[in-house]
Amino acid sequence: MNRKESYKEHLTDLTNEFLKTGNAENLAKYLTSNSNLPGPRGNLELAEVFADVVEDNGRGESEKLWDLCMRLTQFSPVEAPVNNPKEFLVFCGARGVGVLGSSSTFFQKALSCLKELASDSRWRTREAVAMAIQSMIEKQPQETLKELENWIENDNWLVMRAVAAGVAEPALLKDKQTAKSAHELHKKIFAKVVDAQERKPEIKTLKQGLGYSLSVVVCAIPGEGFEYMRQLVDTQNAIILWIVRENLKKNRLIKNFPKEVASTKKLLK
Repeated sequence: MNRKESYKEHLTDLTNEFLKTGNAENLAKYLTSNSNLPGPRGNLELAEVFADVVEDNGRGESEKLWDLCMRLTQFSPVEAPVNNPKEFLVFCGARGVGVLGSSSTFFQKALSCLKELASDSRWRTREAVAMAIQSMIEKQPQETLKELENWIENDNWLVMRAVAAGVAEPALLKDKQTAKSAHELHKKIFAKVVDAQERKPEIKTLKQGLGYSLSVVVCAIPGEGFEYMRQLVDTQNAIILWIVRENLKKNRLIKNFPKEVASTKKLLK
């Protein structure tokens, strides 16, 4: 039995225990003790298996599992600060919200929960939100992408960062309609950055996210993507120019589109 299979066996047993008793103490203890926190990298494999187990059991016990995942997300930054094992519970809870949110029963509630968590002060929690968005796009692409348009609001920089990171998943962007929608969402976000009157600290976090997410989208639809990058250069906005430069450094563009990268770089000089 490999490590992933071991995780699934343990999490399935512990989840079944919770479903029978309503007590999640042993499940939470297993997640925290195997979280790899404190440390530089949380146990993403374990979180993925947790999401799989929630999805597998969600067909018959969705209400109970929804309550479980919501309970896990309730640990505040004070109770579960960055790098604390309890933060992993929030991470797993958000991942579970994402897989359950792909059903119509929890769709709107999941988006509401994830939008709130997108502004969380903990970077791992924000990453979990992006992954949860990807789970929802995978199962309900058009509906989820349409709803994400409403997340693009003035001053809601961390929420916009969740949108950009959430749609920047190569596997999802193999679908051309999804790729075009991801491109349109990025365009709306960039328009907000250009029009920003105040340079709040959260914009830096969004900027860093856009510094890689745009290249993922451009790689999926290079014709429209590189044309848009050239338009971004024309803004002569310092933040936008930094984002373009960062994306042009990414190997996914350099290896696949060397001529387009070179011509776009010339515009930056």
